[in-house]
Amino acid sequence: MDDNNENRREEIYSERVLAGKRTYFFDVKATRSNDYYLTITESKRRLKDDEFVFEKHKIFLYKEDFHKFIKALNTSIDHVKNELMPEVDFDKIERDDEESRDNRSESGNRWD
Repeated sequence: MDDNNENRREEIYSERVLAGKRTYFFDVKATRSNDYYLTITESKRRLKDDEFVFEKHKIFLYKEDFHKFIKALNTSIDHVKNELMPEVDFDKIERDDEESRDNRSESGNRWD
């Protein structure tokens, strides 16, 4: 198999979420038989032995589990928002986060 075809398989789609000191990557990938799956990677920048390294944790999510995963994720988030933290304004947190991202991109400083 040629290199171009192999690279195409690995780079179907990717979405990055910046979240404070963490970055999440949602990557759609293909198997050799052109079946698709999702990898969710959490990447954290850490100082180790006087240099920065990235610590990564990865979840592989296959198509037969998409619905169950989304349902459990939404149920868990709703429980935290409605039962454990009803006093928190999550919409405000999102607005503040967007403003912070906008300010960082204007200043050019990505590591605040």
